[in-house]
Amino acid sequence: MTLDPAYLDYPKRRHGYDHELYPWSALRDRPPIRWPGDKSVALWLCVSLEWFPIIPSDTPFRAPGHMQTAYPDYRHYTARDYGNRVGVYRLLEAFAKAGARASFTTNAAIAERYAELVAEITRAGHEIIAHSTDMNGTIATGLPEDEERALIAASLHALERATGTRPRGWLSIAHSQSWNTPRLLKEAGITYCCDWVNDELPYRFTNGLINLPLSHELSDRQIITVQQQSADSYAQQIHDAFDWLVAEAEREAGGRMLPLHLTPYIMGLPYRIGALEDLLGDMVGRAEVWTATGGEIVDCWEAQQ
Repeated sequence: MTLDPAYLDYPKRRHGYDHELYPWSALRDRPPIRWPGDKSVALWLCVSLEWFPIIPSDTPFRAPGHMQTAYPDYRHYTARDYGNRVGVYRLLEAFAKAGARASFTTNAAIAERYAELVAEITRAGHEIIAHSTDMNGTIATGLPEDEERALIAASLHALERATGTRPRGWLSIAHSQSWNTPRLLKEAGITYCCDWVNDELPYRFTNGLINLPLSHELSDRQIITVQQQSADSYAQQIHDAFDWLVAEAEREAGGRMLPLHLTPYIMGLPYRIGALEDLLGDMVGRAEVWTATGGEIVDCWEAQQ
């Protein structure tokens, strides 16, 4: 039996990707980026502030870290709430001790329920990035466009009411987007999103939206919760990543970026926070490091395009 030649036809087969969201671009082929002070590595501290409803909606999917057992799941509910009652304040103290500012990806429900926490974060000079409404506010293809548009708008409006400043950045729950998300974020006035993890420097979508890659593999959730490794092992892996990026930046004569994605109910526990404080104390003091918020990294990158 002869195979129909049309079987092998694929209109998207070409150099690069099978979508039009952004063009193919290898990191090594781009003009080098220079960070302020000619630093080698931009260190981006990014904390997820999340509110988990006690009953998951599972529409269109259940967020990572959500309730697991028969409802009411008080064990997981209170473990997550620990992050907002205790853990996040330890992170704030660690950042203050290191003299570092961070980005806080924040559910709208956090601003509405814990206004004093958001006020303390902004007073300390940290950045607020929109992170949906709450941990039932997930996005994926199949979510009606009007509902997604409304979810984005509600998130931005709540955070603007709480802080007086409209967020420029967006992080979807679980980094998940629909085919409509880049367009809807751009329409809502968002400058950059943090959902796509296929790079170590910012890049621009076809519609002008910028992606600031927030590493999944180096997150505390992935290393400590999923892979069940210790806080000391986490710190060692971050050190290893940093040393590699410094050497690569010097070899390639261009800056690199190292994001640390932190979760208050994971890294804010008393037997882990010390490892983070030691890590920050070492890294922030290194001559090769520029510690910056997500918005500052995007602005510096964009000025060189």
